[in-house]
Amino acid sequence: MNKRLVYFAPLLAAFGIGLILYTAIGKDPTKLETARKDDPFPSFLLADLHQPERVRTETDLAGKIRLVNVWATWCPSCKAEHGYLQALSDSGINIVGLNYKDERTAALQWLQQLGNPYEFVIDDPKGSLGFDLGVYGAPETYVVDAMGVVHYRHVGEVNERVWASTLKPMLTKLGLKGL
Repeated sequence: MNKRLVYFAPLLAAFGIGLILYTAIGKDPTKLETARKDDPFPSFLLADLHQPERVRTETDLAGKIRLVNVWATWCPSCKAEHGYLQALSDSGINIVGLNYKDERTAALQWLQQLGNPYEFVIDDPKGSLGFDLGVYGAPETYVVDAMGVVHYRHVGEVNERVWASTLKPMLTKLGLKGL
């Protein structure tokens, strides 16, 4: 009986590994579920990056349809998307920045050198808001409606393709005019 089990165990292991691989084929690893989909933006109490004496809260997100962009100076993809975010901002798209697990001085220098596409920037040096939001890393961009409800999360760089195929239609659906 034990000899049969010894011969059968590798077959069972191979079947199990094959089943795991089969279920993963065709899935896009960059498509992560939006942890807060259809939920209010998490409550927070964090400093404004430019005015650290000013405290920002989730109520600062209400009133306009916005993108909330999670970024950091240590993130190469954040630098790659920065110019496109600036172009979106210049065209009238409301973008709030969430500076994630970064040094304030470095972030301020970055914005001074590369431009500032953000209405305001929330400073999240410990990543507490990022954790509550379900951030895996930077960059991530959230679509938030005028009531402060999260409708979508994009993981990765925002570029022309992502804008045209995903973010712009989402903002249009939420009622943002002039796109």
